[in-house]
Amino acid sequence: MQKQSLSSFADRYTKAKGTLFVVSGPSGCGKTTLCSRLLRTKLGLVRSVSVTTRQLRGKETDKKDYIYISAQGFKKQLAKGMFLEHAKVFGHYYATPKKLVKKILEKKQDMLLNIDVQGAAQIKRQFEQAVLIFILPPTMEALETRLRNRSSDAPEQIRKRLAVAQKELAAIKIYDYVVINDRIDKAVRQLTSIITATQQQIR
Repeated sequence: MQKQSLSSFADRYTKAKGTLFVVSGPSGCGKTTLCSRLLRTKLGLVRSVSVTTRQLRGKETDKKDYIYISAQGFKKQLAKGMFLEHAKVFGHYYATPKKLVKKILEKKQDMLLNIDVQGAAQIKRQFEQAVLIFILPPTMEALETRLRNRSSDAPEQIRKRLAVAQKELAAIKIYDYVVINDRIDKAVRQLTSIITATQQQIR
C-alpha cells in the first residue's frame, strides 16, 4: 500500500476542519509559558505533544510534556511517515505526530503547536491556512538574561542558543504575526486577540 503524501494529508484535513496555530521563537523567549497560558483560556485550543529524542528535564513527564523516544525509534517512525513535520535542534530530534493532528482536525478543533522554525516552515508549506506566530524577546540582552536565569544550560550552550536565535530571526518573514514578549500578560492578550480574530473569521 502506498503511503499517503503529506500534501494529500493536508488537502484532506484542512477543508472545513480545525485550524493549526503555530507558535515559534528563540529558545528562552517564553513561548512555552505563553502556550501554557493560552491552553488555560476558553479559546478551545488542543495542545500538540511533540516527539523528541532529548532527555527529560526537571519535572517533565513523558507523554505530557513530550513523547520521549530513542534516536533509533525516531528514525523508524520518520521512515514510516508518521510525522507531520520534524527538525533537529541542538543535537536532538523533534517532530509532530501526524495521527494526533488528524484526530484533532477531524473533530473540527483548533490545535496549538509549539515548534521550531524549521517545523513551522514545513507546516506552512502543507497547510496554507495555518496561522504562524513568532515570539520575540524585547532585546537580545533580555534573551541572554533569561537563558542564564534558567540555569539549565552551560555557558557554551547558551552561546550556541544565542547564535541560533540570530539566525531564527531571518525566518520571521514566513510568519503571519509577531508578538514581543516583554510582559507575559500583555503577550497573552495579544495572542488571544490573534487567535480569536482568526476563529471568528473562519467560522
